[in-house]
Amino acid sequence: QVQLVESGGGLVQAGGSLRLSCAASGIIFSRNAVGWYRQAPGKQRELVAIMTGLGNTDYADSVKGRFSISRDNAKNTLYLQMNSLKPEDTAVYYCTANAFWGQGTQVTVSS
Repeated sequence: QVQLVESGGGLVQAGGSLRLSCAASGIIFSRNAVGWYRQAPGKQRELVAIMTGLGNTDYADSVKGRFSISRDNAKNTLYLQMNSLKPEDTAVYYCTANAFWGQGTQVTVSS
């Protein structure tokens, strides 16, 4: 049974930073494409960052230079470091791996 559990969300002021974590069981991150998506109220879920099994990464234009996706293979944990946060980054952030999804973690950025 695959489980993805996100943590690290919260309330932060604009310009601040947060680091999201996604701990996995039942699936090995390093053998799968993994990523972070987000969904703001009234909007569709959108891609934030992805990482292939080989470690290649890509980002949405809106977060390039501010967000960084990384993976700790020993801990089988995925991270999303978010810097220079903006109010428009407010959303529920989801971890995904090979079509499996976590429950999401809320990120709220105040102006």
